[in-house]
Amino acid sequence: MRKNKLKEIWAGGGAAANGWLSVPSPYVAEVMSHQGWDAVTLDLQHSPIDIAAAVPMLQAMSAGGVVPIMRVPWNEPSVMMRALDAGAYGIICPMVNNRADSERFVAACRYPPAGIRSNGAYRGTIYGGADYLDHANEEILTFAMIETKDGVANLKEIAETPGLDALYIGPTDLAFAHGHPPKHDNFDGPVADLIAQIREAAHAAGIRAGVHATRTDYAAKMIADGFDLVTPTSDMRMMTAAAAGILEELRAARE
Repeated sequence: MRKNKLKEIWAGGGAAANGWLSVPSPYVAEVMSHQGWDAVTLDLQHSPIDIAAAVPMLQAMSAGGVVPIMRVPWNEPSVMMRALDAGAYGIICPMVNNRADSERFVAACRYPPAGIRSNGAYRGTIYGGADYLDHANEEILTFAMIETKDGVANLKEIAETPGLDALYIGPTDLAFAHGHPPKHDNFDGPVADLIAQIREAAHAAGIRAGVHATRTDYAAKMIADGFDLVTPTSDMRMMTAAAAGILEELRAARE
């Protein structure tokens, strides 16, 4: 089976850079996959991408050498199984609030006897290889999103769930849930303290920690602080930021 590059990066003591896609376009996915990202995540929760759009995007990414990840809309086993059958090598599951949520999530991503995943990886076996069934449980990554008060309160038991590979922080919902403005890139303050607490809980349990960002300097700081995976931006953010910058320069040149 094709090895999971993220596991190799982590085994070597490195941190991974994760790209993020919300535009349902195989061409955009192909271009992003060739830019040097370690992984690229397709967002099925907060974007127009659905599983039908995701399959050609995954196909377009295959030659780019990135680890294909999907953030699913919810902790619902059939959705996660479909994402994995399509060839995702990692699943980010939102709103994991307790040990039961985490166990439900992990079980959906693992074949028996470790879980309840149903056999039928129609594209997973093409992307992963003929021995996919023998090694999928070892290579597929599971990221539980911590973004609520309950998730923080139950950090230890979530992080210690057998088969869970990482905690992934959704900073805006995390802030929202704790009565703070929903913003990314929390350099300091109470949300920054919560983010550090989640990272420490992951590492104490022997698993990895990832975080969502929108600024390169913040993402770099998170790596320096010990995060194992950072998402520094997305396709939409890059496109809108570049367009705004170009138009600003053009308007200044016309004045």
